[in-house]
Amino acid sequence: MSTLRVTAFIASQYDKAMQQPSYRFLLLLLGLPLHIIRLVVVLVQPSTTTVFAESERRRQELVDQEKKKQAFFKQEKSVQVTSQIVDARLKQELNGQNEGELLQRLRRDVSAFLTKPVGFTVGLVLALPMYVLLMIYANPYVKYIAERLLMMVYVVFGVTALVFTILYLSPFDPAINLLGEQASREQIEAFNRVYGLDQSYFTQLWQAVQGVWTFDLGQSYEGNEDVVQTIFRRFPVTLQLTLLSLILAIVIAVPAGIYAAVKRHSFYDQFFMFVALIGLSIPSFWLGLVMILQFSIQLGWLPATYSSTNNLSLLMPAIVLGTSLTAAVARMTRSSTLDVIQEDYMLLAKAKGLSGWTVIVKHAVPNALIPVVTIIGLQFGGMLGGAAVVEKVFNISGLGSYIVDKQFIPDIPAVLGGVIYIAIVISIINLLVDLLYAFLDPRIRAKMKEY
Repeated sequence: MSTLRVTAFIASQYDKAMQQPSYRFLLLLLGLPLHIIRLVVVLVQPSTTTVFAESERRRQELVDQEKKKQAFFKQEKSVQVTSQIVDARLKQELNGQNEGELLQRLRRDVSAFLTKPVGFTVGLVLALPMYVLLMIYANPYVKYIAERLLMMVYVVFGVTALVFTILYLSPFDPAINLLGEQASREQIEAFNRVYGLDQSYFTQLWQAVQGVWTFDLGQSYEGNEDVVQTIFRRFPVTLQLTLLSLILAIVIAVPAGIYAAVKRHSFYDQFFMFVALIGLSIPSFWLGLVMILQFSIQLGWLPATYSSTNNLSLLMPAIVLGTSLTAAVARMTRSSTLDVIQEDYMLLAKAKGLSGWTVIVKHAVPNALIPVVTIIGLQFGGMLGGAAVVEKVFNISGLGSYIVDKQFIPDIPAVLGGVIYIAIVISIINLLVDLLYAFLDPRIRAKMKEY
C-alpha cells in the first residue's frame, strides 16, 4: 500500500470516527497535542472562506446527486426547481449538524492535514495512540471486540460498587462476628481501624475500586490472608470443575437433542425428554449425596471427596453440576433443530438428492446451534455461581465455597474479590459466545462488517 493510500485511509477513518460522539472524545483525548496545534491554526485562519468553500462543495455534490436521480427516474426538472430542492437539503443538513462550527472546522482541518505525507508523519509523532484507535476502528471485528472489552470494564466496576454497597449495608458486624460478643469496645475500634471500617462509605468504596484496578484487594478479615493470592489458589479448581461439566453437557446433550428431533415422537424422543425434565428438577445437593452414597460408600468406585492428586475425584462433582445444564441444552437443541428442519431450504436440500444425515449435519445443525450457544453462555454463568453448593457437598476448596464461608461475616474484601473474578470470567464467556455467533451464522458476519 502506497504512502498516499495510507494517508487517505487514515484521514477517512478519522473523519468517520469524529462523527460519532464516543469515538470523538477518545480521538481528541489520544491526539491532544495534534489537536491543540491544529486548533491554533484553525483559530488563526479566517473561517468565512473555509466554510463558504465547504458549503459550495457540498452544494455541488447535492446538485450532481439530484441530476443523476432525475435522469434515472426520467423526471427532468428545471434549473430553478433543482436549485430549490438542493437548497432545502443543504439547509436541512446544516440545521441537523450536532457539532459546533469550531469543531467542524477542526475536524476538516485535521482530516485534510493527515492526508498530506508531512501531516501523517507529524501525527505519528504527536498522536500515535490516536492512530492505534483508528486502526481498531477500521476493522469491524477488532472494533467489536474492543468495545465489548471496554464494556466489560464498566461491568466490573458496576459489580464492584453494587456488591460493596450490599455488604456495607449488611446488618452483620465483622468485628463482633470475629472477635466475639465479649470483645471490648477498644478491641472493636482497633479492629475497625486496622481494616479501615471506621472510614466513610465513599472512602471505603474508592479503596475497593482502586484495589480492583491494581489487583490488590488487601487482607481478608478472617485469617488475614491476601485476598488476590487466595482467589488465584481457589479459582482454578472452580473453573476446572465448571469447564469439565460444560464439556460433558455439550458432548451428551447436543447429539442427543439432535437425534431426538430427527426421531421426533418416537420412544427415544419421549424417553430422553422425560429424563431431561427429571434432570432439570433434581436439586444438585440431593443428587450429590445420592451419588456419594451409591458410587463411593456402597460400590467404592469413586472417592467421596475431592483430592487434587486424584483426577477421578472431580468426575462426580462435574456430573452433578452439569446435570441441569445437560437437560437444558438437550431440550433447547431438540426444539431448535425441529424449527430448522421444517424450513424450505431443508426441503430443497433433500430435493437435490442429499442424504438425510448430510442435510442434518451440513444445513440443520449450524443454524440450530445459535440458540443453543446462547443458552450455554447463560448457563455457564449460573454454573459458576451454583458451584458453591456442589463444592460444599464434595468438600472442594473452590471459589464458590470460599464466598459462602465469607458471606456472613461479612468479609468484604474476600467476597468482593470472588464475585469480581466470577464477573470477569462471565463477561469473557459472553464475548466468546457473541463471536461464535458470527462463526456459525454468515448473516451475523455480514452485519458485523457493516458495523
